[in-house]
This record gives sequence, C-alpha cells and structure tokens, in this order.
Amino acid sequence: MGPRRARLLIAAIAATALVVVAGCDLQPDASDEENGRQLFVEKCGTCHTLSEAATTATIGPDLDASFANARSVGMTDNTIEGVVKAQIANPRATDPDSPTYMPPELVSGRDADDVAAYVGQVAGVPGIEPPTAPGGPGGQVFASNGCGSCHTFEAAGSSGTVGPNLDDVLAGQSPGQVEQSIVDPEADISQGFDAGAMPADYGQTIDPEDLQLLVDFLLGSAGNGGGN
Repeated sequence: MGPRRARLLIAAIAATALVVVAGCDLQPDASDEENGRQLFVEKCGTCHTLSEAATTATIGPDLDASFANARSVGMTDNTIEGVVKAQIANPRATDPDSPTYMPPELVSGRDADDVAAYVGQVAGVPGIEPPTAPGGPGGQVFASNGCGSCHTFEAAGSSGTVGPNLDDVLAGQSPGQVEQSIVDPEADISQGFDAGAMPADYGQTIDPEDLQLLVDFLLGSAGNGGGN
C-alpha cells in the first residue's frame, strides 16, 4: 500500500470513529419517567402539589403554580428538568427543624434524573390531570386527592408510609368512622403517627358525593386488594 492510500485509509477510519463517538454523544438520556412519577409520589408528594401526580400537599411550593407562568413564556421541559434537578441536589436553605425543610439529595443518581425528567414533562401543563386510577370512581377520588402519597392501600396500588396502612387500620370500622378520619383527621390519630400530617380540609375540598364514593371504596377494598 502506497503512502497516499495509507493516509486515506487512516483518515477514513478516523472519520468513522468520529461519527460513532458523535452518535453516542447525541443519544438522548433515557430517563424513566414512570419511575420518576412513583418516586415523586412517595418522596415529594407529601410536601408538593402536582396535578398529574394527584398530590395536593402544601408544605412546599405548588409545582404547577411555580412553573405554569414560566412554561407559558417559553420555558421548555428540559429547562424545567434542569431546575428541578438542581433543587433536588441543593434545596433552599431551611432550618432542619422546620416542616418545610427539604434534605439535599432526597433522591440521587438515576432516581434524581427520573424525578426531574418526570416533573419537567408535567409541571404547569395547562389542564393536565392524573391518569385513570384503579378502583373505579372511588379509586379515582383516592388518587385525585393524593391519598396514595401517604398511605399504603393495595387496591389503589399505593405504598405511602407517612400515614397508616389502610389495609390494616380500616378493618372493622364503620362508614361514619372512616368519613370522620377523612374530614377530621385529628379526632383519632393512629398510634405511632404525628398530628398535622394529613390535610384537615378534605371536608371542604371533596364534595359529598365523591366523599361517599371514597368511603365505599375504602371499606369495600381494605385488606383484600380490591376484591369483593
């Protein structure tokens, strides 16, 4: 092989390698938004409102309200994702004893990427709603009011641990007791759980028909995964 052909062959190999490397660099980061949603509900939904996640807590900022205006003037999903990821890594400084305290890296690594990607896609999107929930109309009320972010309930597919496991504590309760625990959660606090963890305004924010659907769903499904 002559010198010129050798130089051309080397150049061709180098160009091919450059294309391969560039192609790898251009591959999108394959975040798992479904994992991000689940982690958000479990880890973040106890403090933040986010419509698509059906979380309604008010301890921390309402993420829909926080990003709605920015999105309306052109902030992209990727930009919101970056903001959320930075906030996860370095939250606003707050007294660790304050209810609003958020620890750094509440989720980390790939999980933090997934949560940030999920929030980036859904926060502040006009008219967005949570997906259809298991359990029929009562299950939808359960999901739409963020109950799964705090409670484990097999029929709803939730695994929250901030509040009691509903499959355990609802056994033997009457409809009146279940309703009271929703609209007046301070009346009878389950042993081992703190006062003030559950919103006290569900009597005003859940209409009576939906409240009845929720009570029926809870009592009809507790302890049996939604079976009859």
